[in-house]
This record gives sequence, C-alpha cells and structure tokens, in this order.
Amino acid sequence: MPTYDYECTACGHKFEAVQSMKDPHLTACPQTECKGPVKRLIGRGSGFIFKGTGFYITDYRSDSYKAAAKADSAASSSGGSSSSTSSASSSSGGGSSSSTTSSS
Repeated sequence: MPTYDYECTACGHKFEAVQSMKDPHLTACPQTECKGPVKRLIGRGSGFIFKGTGFYITDYRSDSYKAAAKADSAASSSGGSSSSTSSASSSSGGGSSSSTTSSS
C-alpha cells in the first residue's frame, strides 16, 4: 500500500499515512489538541524494488558466450586441481613440522 504525506493547515503538523488507493483522503489532524483540516501533499514517491534471485547482465548473454565461458571454466578448473595437489603436499609437510613445534 502506498504511503501518503499530509500536512495540517491549522497547526502545520506533517505526518504520513499508509492507505489503500481506494481509501478516502484523511480530513482531520491526528494531533489531539488540534483536529484541524489536513491536505495531502505531493510525495516524491518511492523507488521500486527488484525481488528474486537478481538481475544481472550475464542473465541475458548469448549462447555462444555461455559456451565459451563454460569451456574456459572447465579448462581453468582442470588446471587448478594440479596446483591444489602440490599445495596440499607442501602444506602437509609444513603441518608436521608445526605440530612438533607446538608440542615442545
């Protein structure tokens, strides 16, 4: 539901009201001591919100681009596994020396 801005013409109190578009305009100030007439102000509106998983430029890529990206990621993942094996062996060797250091 939209939020409308109102201003009391008697006391100058400004306030917001969440109303349906079908609801009638408010006519009286919500201040207990005033109850003067109010006028609805022209609001700046609100921004719109995208809901969902997201809206990215990559959502609308061509099929040829997607195929090239898939081939590139497959090539980099096969190259990445050999480097992770070498780093795992070096870290296991480093792990044994660090465990001896921490137990002494």
